[in-house]
Amino acid sequence: MEGKHNYLDEELYSRQLYVLGHDASSRMATAYVLISGLGGLGVEIAKNVILSGVKSVTLQDTKTTTIHDLSSQFFLTHDDLGRNRAQSCCGRLAELNHYVQVTTTTRPLDDHLLRGCSVVVLTDSALEEQLYVSSVCRSLGVALVVASSRGLFGSVFCDFGENFQVLDPNGRDPASFLVESVSREKEGVVTLPKKTFHGLNNGDLVTFSGAQGMTQLNLPHQHRIKVLSPSSFSIGDTRGFSEYVGGGVAKQVKVGKTMTFKPLKESLEDPSITCVDVVKEDTVGVVHLAFLALHEYVALHGDLPRTWCEEDAAEFLRVFYKVNESRRAPVENVNEDLLKTFAYTARGELAPINAVIGSVAAQEVTKACTGKFTPLFQWLYFDAVECLPEDTEKLYQGDCTPRGDRYDAQVAVFGRDFQDKLGKLKYFIVGAGAIGCELLKNFAMLGVGAGEGGNITVTDMDIIEKSNLNRQFLFRPWDVKKPKSETAAAAVAKMNASVHITAHQVRVGPETEHVYDATFYEGLDGVANALDNVEARRYMDRCCWHYQKPLLESGTLGTNGSVQVVVPHLTERYTHYQAPSEKPIPMCTLRNFPSAIEHTLQWARDMFEGEFSQAPETAKQYLTGMRKMEEILKLPNQQDVDTLVILKSALVDDCPRSYADCVAWARRHWQDQFQNQILELLHYFPPDLRMSNGAPFWSGTKRCPHHLVFDAENELHLDYIYAAANLKAEVYGIRQVRDRLKTKDLVAGVSVAPYLPRPKLKTTTHAVSDQMEKLSLSNLLEVIPPPESLTGVSITPLTFEKDDDYNMHIDFIVAASNLRAANYNIEPADRHKSKRIAGRIIPAIVTSTALVSGLVSLEMLKVTQGHKDIARYKNSEFNLGLCRFCVVEPEPAEENTYNEVKWTLWDRFEVEGELTLEEFLQHFKENHGLEVTMVSAGRFTIHSTLIPKTERNRRRTMKITDILKEVMQEASKDEDHATADDPQRGESPQWGTSQQSDVNQQRAQGGPLLGAVLMLDLCADDRQGQDVDVPHVRYSVSR
Repeated sequence: MEGKHNYLDEELYSRQLYVLGHDASSRMATAYVLISGLGGLGVEIAKNVILSGVKSVTLQDTKTTTIHDLSSQFFLTHDDLGRNRAQSCCGRLAELNHYVQVTTTTRPLDDHLLRGCSVVVLTDSALEEQLYVSSVCRSLGVALVVASSRGLFGSVFCDFGENFQVLDPNGRDPASFLVESVSREKEGVVTLPKKTFHGLNNGDLVTFSGAQGMTQLNLPHQHRIKVLSPSSFSIGDTRGFSEYVGGGVAKQVKVGKTMTFKPLKESLEDPSITCVDVVKEDTVGVVHLAFLALHEYVALHGDLPRTWCEEDAAEFLRVFYKVNESRRAPVENVNEDLLKTFAYTARGELAPINAVIGSVAAQEVTKACTGKFTPLFQWLYFDAVECLPEDTEKLYQGDCTPRGDRYDAQVAVFGRDFQDKLGKLKYFIVGAGAIGCELLKNFAMLGVGAGEGGNITVTDMDIIEKSNLNRQFLFRPWDVKKPKSETAAAAVAKMNASVHITAHQVRVGPETEHVYDATFYEGLDGVANALDNVEARRYMDRCCWHYQKPLLESGTLGTNGSVQVVVPHLTERYTHYQAPSEKPIPMCTLRNFPSAIEHTLQWARDMFEGEFSQAPETAKQYLTGMRKMEEILKLPNQQDVDTLVILKSALVDDCPRSYADCVAWARRHWQDQFQNQILELLHYFPPDLRMSNGAPFWSGTKRCPHHLVFDAENELHLDYIYAAANLKAEVYGIRQVRDRLKTKDLVAGVSVAPYLPRPKLKTTTHAVSDQMEKLSLSNLLEVIPPPESLTGVSITPLTFEKDDDYNMHIDFIVAASNLRAANYNIEPADRHKSKRIAGRIIPAIVTSTALVSGLVSLEMLKVTQGHKDIARYKNSEFNLGLCRFCVVEPEPAEENTYNEVKWTLWDRFEVEGELTLEEFLQHFKENHGLEVTMVSAGRFTIHSTLIPKTERNRRRTMKITDILKEVMQEASKDEDHATADDPQRGESPQWGTSQQSDVNQQRAQGGPLLGAVLMLDLCADDRQGQDVDVPHVRYSVSR
């Protein structure tokens, strides 16, 4: 991060910075971390820690590479067998982040080696060594993390010392909110505007700023609050304060805390355990003791219990009970079946388990280095015993015998037959970003698609950017600008050369259904989404529903993440759990009444799009003949006048010929936006305006603005001119001038007209209004030159790009937003925060993506086992920052009934062959006892009792596809006409998630008319004449 060069690379760490912040990231960049044990778990932790950007990582290991390691150590190959594990993978780990110094040592752990470390991580140590290191770390003030994975079980332990300072317990930005009123009384009550909720807790601290009248609130004093309601709280005695007049912002004060950890020896005897799955709360004590007993077993026998060996499992139970009896508080209610499973699989090692445990451990390293987020206190145990087959009999019969290949450690858990089954799987991974890279790694280590007939198909349209390198660990700096999917596939092939992987750069959506067609989906065993787009997720959910394929869904947001498994005929679909979309900011708020920096940033982003993208695009279409004047004049609803106004501005009034012209335009634009429009607003709504009930107009969320006066010496003012002028120049193909001083000199010579208030509008008749519109249209037509006379004008619309710090897009938005904020006395935002909000950047960190990929991979194993018991599957949500987990079984598919026939959303009627409508209706009446009242394909109605009788009778003798073809052609004519009137209506969502888009695509390719499979919707009455819900119809038309 700062690392070797004492420099914080914001481009590389941009997404992580939105999680940790600059201060925590700077502390991270000074940390020295030692990781002991470079097996599968150790390399997972090392990968995450190095990507996170500490100063130095020392890899300590005394062991050499064995075939066992290759099951999950993704940076070791057959060529490394017999070589030291740390030395073999050091170079590959160092490539992940050139800011981090990565070194190795093969020395045993001792006082000298641990001195100077910020954090020590143990992954492959005996208990004796763990206790020794714990003692040394305590004496040196070094944080300790101990992680372990055994088969289907894993654990993490943290000891950060007696007085660890947590600077930011939750990582959230301090809440701030407008104030509606403050009372003067013994317990002064602060009331917020309507529908504003503070989310505070009793005892929280707040400060105030900008309060009018009761100015004592604005003093630098922290008020401890008492919650009265979701929209009000008290702050103590305000009787000595002045009368509150209005305005003001209350802001939460972030408060840290001190945590006291117990050393390992004490914590082993008296553990504090975080429960991941509440269903297993009664067994975490047993698992804690099982790990302790395993250390004792190895000390006695010199090795781990043999795989699925009942004799060794019985011996392990004996050791367990002996250890349990020696404790001050023995564990009661011992689950022997769980303990036997622990012993049976202890020799095994699984990449997904390492991904889960490694991500938790690495996040704890981050907390220890930064004081950001609340550390794990102090133990966490995780297991995935549900991944085992429901019948384990075959595992006892030698199916787990090692063969000396890379899968031996995995076969030790699941057996050879299951390994062969994994090799034959065909999976579709949609997306090769952060989650996609981790999934590909896990799938490759598991051997998915590595056998005969097996394959992984991965698709991603994107190319690699520098900001991806911080999380998408399959990519290197020299891969920037290469396709993600192809690069990821090549990287995975180095980890496991046996994996068959096909890389595409194809977008999933209706427009590519000729690529991902029925043959493709029907050959799949499942789909794993690795998307950052809800529209695409919904589309893939519909595809998996249509073709009855399992879907593994996941996503992250900062330290938060979630995983959902969708199993046909067992669980609900992905779309069933979608949160409501984010509400857009009302236009009146953006234009006149902003109250938060989010409002001013959206306003600035809209201004960028209008001035540098949309208006130039309109002018370009006119110049190139794509949009002729005759077509413009036919536009309805004032669109003709609006378009001509844009053309007049772009081609006449504000058409620059030099950079100086661009500066002059920017200065006039500044005057209009930040002075004239504000004065105009106050002309209509004066500061002292009161409403009919006597309440002030400017109150609550309506902040009274004030105009700005341009000052070239003001950095923010000049920022706007400099960015706007250069962007204007780029649009018109004029050479940019990246010289602030020259821009400052040029703007000094620009004169602007003084503000003159417009007369207040009066009501006019429609006739007068129409006449004014005609007059305006006539005037505009006179001044807009024909395209052929503008041969010297070249216009290139800009496309907003947030990650290019040289293009000045973010510079413009930051300046415009903060000037707008100054108009309304809103606290400004720095470039970092502005970029996140305006660019709609999703905060991300490698530990979260690694964790969801591990959880997804475990669900994939369960799907492959063919589990029919829904309780074996797990949907998960977590917050790694707070070490909180919510693991639940999926919701079952909702059951419906018609005519005493039970069905779920996964069921459908199968109709083979082309039928007339009469035959179709009769089929459902005779075979299902249903009187069909409506048939539709997406938005196209094939049959309905609301259609006139003569038309219904005409259609009854027609084939279903003929009716659909006719209806679609009529709709096409209507759409073509509407699109000619309004070109915007012709645009479709990028990922095409609506049924309408599907049918449009089918229409474009001949779709159902050429013999595709149609999904038809029915409305029907049952035998009692009651309207009932019924399944969809899968209507197969013979080609």
